[in-house]
Amino acid sequence: MLSTIEQISATTKANYDARVAMFNALTWTAFDGMSKLIELNLGVAKASLAESTVTAQQLLSVKDPQVFFALTTVSAHPTVEKALAYGRQVASITSHTQTAFRKTTEATIAEIHRNRTALIEEVAKNAPAGSEHAFSLIKSAIDNTAAGYDLLTKQAQQATDMLNADLTTAANQTAQVVRKTVATGKASADSIA
Repeated sequence: MLSTIEQISATTKANYDARVAMFNALTWTAFDGMSKLIELNLGVAKASLAESTVTAQQLLSVKDPQVFFALTTVSAHPTVEKALAYGRQVASITSHTQTAFRKTTEATIAEIHRNRTALIEEVAKNAPAGSEHAFSLIKSAIDNTAAGYDLLTKQAQQATDMLNADLTTAANQTAQVVRKTVATGKASADSIA
């Protein structure tokens, strides 16, 4: 009996250690993702401030209202393109962070499942005769739970992939509309000048 208690204690400790390691890994992954987002935002803010200053100076030096509006339209193109690029970068950082979360969680859950399964099999060897059916039911319940988690994980990944594809499509369509609008504005500006 002492052997079974020691086995349960060792498995509980191993599972606890796995969870602590998982939470540490998730915390560092979140920290890394946030630091990348902060770095991206600082870079975008600096670039935006510099470009806004240049654009404002150009717009203030224009005397003709038609040239002003044409220049405004032409200068909108890079801004929209940069906003779309920023959105893609944010989506990429988020996607990488989500993937790291998923991998860490899956690995930890697999380890915990292996530990529990090994414990059940070991305890079942030392169990009194006639209890095989009860251990079989317990193992089956654990296997079913793991299969349910796998299915849920796959469905969540499919949903994430579909969302990323939809966002990419929307960004590309928006970029096409902006390019057409800017091309029309640039043609107007060229005809005025």
